[in-house]
Amino acid sequence: MSGNTFGTLFRITTFGESHGKAGGVLIDGVKPNMIISEREIQQELNRRRPGQSKVTTPRNESDQVEILSGVFEGRTLGTPICLLIWNKDQDSKAYDEIKDLLRPGHAGFTYLTKYGIQDYRGGGRASGRETVGRVAAGAVAKHILAKQGIKIFAYTKEIGNIAAKNIDLKEIENNAVRCPDRIAAKKMENKILQIKKRGDSLGGVIEAVVKNCPAGLGEPVFDKLEADLAKALMSIPAVKGFEVGSGFSASKMKGSEHNDEFFKDKKTGRIRTKTNNAGGILGGISTGEDIVVRVAVKPTSSIGKVQETVDIKGRKRKIKVEGRHDPCICPRVVPVVESMIALVLADHLMKQKLLRRSNTNTKIRNQINLIDDMMILLLTKRKELAEDVGIWKKKRDLPVYDAEREKEIYSQRLALIKEAKLDPEFIKDVYNIIIKNARKVQREV
Repeated sequence: MSGNTFGTLFRITTFGESHGKAGGVLIDGVKPNMIISEREIQQELNRRRPGQSKVTTPRNESDQVEILSGVFEGRTLGTPICLLIWNKDQDSKAYDEIKDLLRPGHAGFTYLTKYGIQDYRGGGRASGRETVGRVAAGAVAKHILAKQGIKIFAYTKEIGNIAAKNIDLKEIENNAVRCPDRIAAKKMENKILQIKKRGDSLGGVIEAVVKNCPAGLGEPVFDKLEADLAKALMSIPAVKGFEVGSGFSASKMKGSEHNDEFFKDKKTGRIRTKTNNAGGILGGISTGEDIVVRVAVKPTSSIGKVQETVDIKGRKRKIKVEGRHDPCICPRVVPVVESMIALVLADHLMKQKLLRRSNTNTKIRNQINLIDDMMILLLTKRKELAEDVGIWKKKRDLPVYDAEREKEIYSQRLALIKEAKLDPEFIKDVYNIIIKNARKVQREV
């Protein structure tokens, strides 16, 4: 089964199934000597874990992370990092009676068609449980981004036609649905509980804002920043739509309305835009403005209502999915969205640094070439002056070799040599070669 690895320079591979023994992630591309701890990773996993509130699944997983490799004494080694999270509260009994039925909204049918086999327990590999590895890796990516001052905030923007009107980032972690609007959050929570009683589920919209992202991230034309963000976010189970900036509403605007006019910020000296309909990305490259993206999250597929379906042989059946499921997955998708954005940005940040390093090397080499050219011109000028000295000495019948003068040339510059922290012996050797050549020029005049 391919398609389990994401990223280029910062690369992850997730593993595990919903009701398997464990899940986790293998991370490659992390530089050595970076301080990282299980506690830091655990903080992110705690935001994703089940059993958080009345509006999430009652499945009780601590999601305790174990660092198996790649970290020694709290520092990364530069080798692959393996993070493991054990499954301890899975209950597969509820799936035994429906194992031969195709669950509406689930990937069982497509997995069975593609591979000829499926793990019918929970959602198997297609379950939201797989995202535990993404969030663990996202914690490492966030650590890297934080060093650059980059911060990512995701939140529930809408659930069941109830939308947040105010955006207070401090409010996100203060309510069960992770909504930045306290009043809307309460309405969302009540709505979810009402639907839950009916054996049904709700979907919603998650919005994410990236602050302090530098301009220049993105690899046109097929690896545009928004293209990679779209792939990352659309790969999350239950996500069915993606937009950046003004998104689909751009189709209803005129160019004069949608274009973000440029100006120079007098305080910072930066080139900025008056509006941000582009969502912080132009031509696939970050502008330095806030990156704004949204994803549409479908209603949870496992519901308690009776539905029409067929079994694996195509015979008509009825199905009611028992077990423990989220009536609305949005609150737990929030940290997953943040993690996938962090993975994309960490990867692109590394690409940009590699590009800049290449450009920097080119600039340095050009400067060295310039200095080398100047050295040749100076040596040419020195040779011409040596010829003049040779003529002057010849007219006066003076010897070419002048021990006192040659000794003086070096000694007078010894203090400067030491101040510049140059190797005195090396400079002495250079002068010996230059003076030896000067003698030769003077003799040949």
